[in-house]
Formats: sequence, structure tokens, C-alpha cells
Amino acid sequence: MAEKVLEPSKRRTELDQAQVKSYLQKTGNILWMIVRYVLIFGICFIILHPLFTKFMVSLMSEADLYDATVQYIPREIGFHNYLIAFEEMDYVATFFRTLLLSTMVSLLQLISCTLVGYGFARFNFPLKNIIFLLVILCLLVPPQVIMLPLFLQFRFFDVFGIYEALTGNPGVNLMDTFWPFVLSSLLTQGYKNGLYIFLMRQYFRNMPKELEEAAYIDGCGPFKTFYRIMVPSAVPMLVTVFLFGFVWQWTDSFYSGLYLNNFRVMSNALSSLASSLISSEMTYVSPALASMMNNTGTILVILPLIVVYLFAQKYFVESIERSGIVG
Repeated sequence: MAEKVLEPSKRRTELDQAQVKSYLQKTGNILWMIVRYVLIFGICFIILHPLFTKFMVSLMSEADLYDATVQYIPREIGFHNYLIAFEEMDYVATFFRTLLLSTMVSLLQLISCTLVGYGFARFNFPLKNIIFLLVILCLLVPPQVIMLPLFLQFRFFDVFGIYEALTGNPGVNLMDTFWPFVLSSLLTQGYKNGLYIFLMRQYFRNMPKELEEAAYIDGCGPFKTFYRIMVPSAVPMLVTVFLFGFVWQWTDSFYSGLYLNNFRVMSNALSSLASSLISSEMTYVSPALASMMNNTGTILVILPLIVVYLFAQKYFVESIERSGIVG
């Protein structure tokens, strides 16, 4: 009889323990959700706060910068800074010139890096691992280290001294043209090409070999298999590599400043914005005005990239997930 009395009590105890466990689990899930939202908010704040600050400063007047009571929101929102920057940067012509250069460089880098990445992923050849290691090591070399050799190479461009032997001149001057960018991109020596080769290699390595084997059975050779089977299957990564190349070329200031002295693209138009104001409007530009114009020019430069990212975001996520880099 005592056992029958104690049994309901035992069941109630087990029920209470289950309820406590469920309560603790729900509490833990809620706390972890709060932590995640705090982390996401903090990361978004770190990323977006500088952009928000630049945008708000670009809408201010010079008096607002000297006013201690104005933090983010200007007293009177105006777009006169954009009108000045638009004119001084010759924005329309500079935009289309930069668009042409960035598109051309990105396409050439995409073609060359895709071929090289596929070769590393699917073919075996002598010293393959050592050569791939050298490709990765190229990412560790700061471009400033090879700045002088790059300048001399394209200022006096020659192939094995053939031009100098035939004409007596030291070489062809390729500065202030697109040729340095074209040649570097075709030979996979452009900006961040080592990263693009790595991304394409990882993507092709994770694709099933049965696709190639089926193509070989149907009579396709290696090159036909590449452009008929493998390339259409790698569209997300191809789009990502193209967009990476486009964005980095659009905002590049090192190579543009090295090769293009009298040829304006977005980066050097932005860097010369303050000096163009001095020559066109006044002999002295205050630090406040220079800051406002720099912020305004920066917004004008990155605005097309923001639009591109809004339409291409899904390709970034899909390609990185399927490349095998994460996880």
C-alpha cells in the first residue's frame, strides 16, 4: 500500500524535473538568441557606422563641422557637396572610363584564373604542389615591394630585348594606357589573382568527377569538357570571381596611380579632388571642406558597388558555400 502511495509522488517529481529541464532549455535558447542578436548588431554597427558617418558628413555644410552640437544629423540637409564633387571629378566620363577598365580587367582575370584553377584541380603535372604554393605565396607579397620593377617593366616594355635589338630604343612606353592591366590580367599577375586561382581550384575540386568521366565517354576532350560541362556548372563561383575583380579594380588606387598618371579613373579622381578644388575655385581649402569633399567623393565612388552588391549577394553566399572553404 505504501508503494502505491509513493508511486504518484515519484511521478510528480519526475514531471517537475522534466518541466525544470524544459524551462532551463528554453531559457538557454532565449539567452543564446539574445547573444547572437547582440553580436550581429555589433558587427553590423562596426561595418556600417563609418559608411553612415561619411554619408551624413557629405550632407553637412562647413559650419556644421565646426558646430559641437551637430553630431550626425546636419542642421540643414543639402546636396551642394555632391554637385561640386560631381563636377570636379568629371563624374560621368570618369564613371564610364572606370566601368570599361574594371569590366575588361575582370573578364580577363576570370578567363585566365579559371583555366589555371581548373588545371590545378583536375590535372597532375610535375611540381604541381610547389607551383600552387608559389601562387599562394604571391598573396603575401605587398605590391609596394614590386612597385619599381612593375613601373620599369611597363615604362620600357620589351620581350627578351627583341624590340631594342630591332629599333635601338629601350622599349615601348605603355604608361597611361590600359595595356599594363590587360597584360597582367591575361598572365594571371593582376591584383589578387592568386586568390581567384585558389577559389576556382577549390570549387572545381569539389565537383564530382563523374561529370568529366561521362563527358569523356561521350567523346569530349579535356578542353571541350571544360567549357561544355565544368564552366556551366561553376556559374556561381565565376560570378563571384568576376565581382571580386570588378570591385577591387574599381576601388584600386595603387595600380591606377602607378600606371595612369594623366588618365582619370575613380580612384585617382577621388585622390585629386582636393587639389582640383584648389586649382579651380580657391587658393586655400580648409580641413573641414577637404573632409566633406573626401566623404562626398567616397560615397560617389562606392555607390555603384552598393547597387551591384544588392543584386549579386546570393551568388557570393552560394559560391562560398559550395567551394568548400567554410566548415
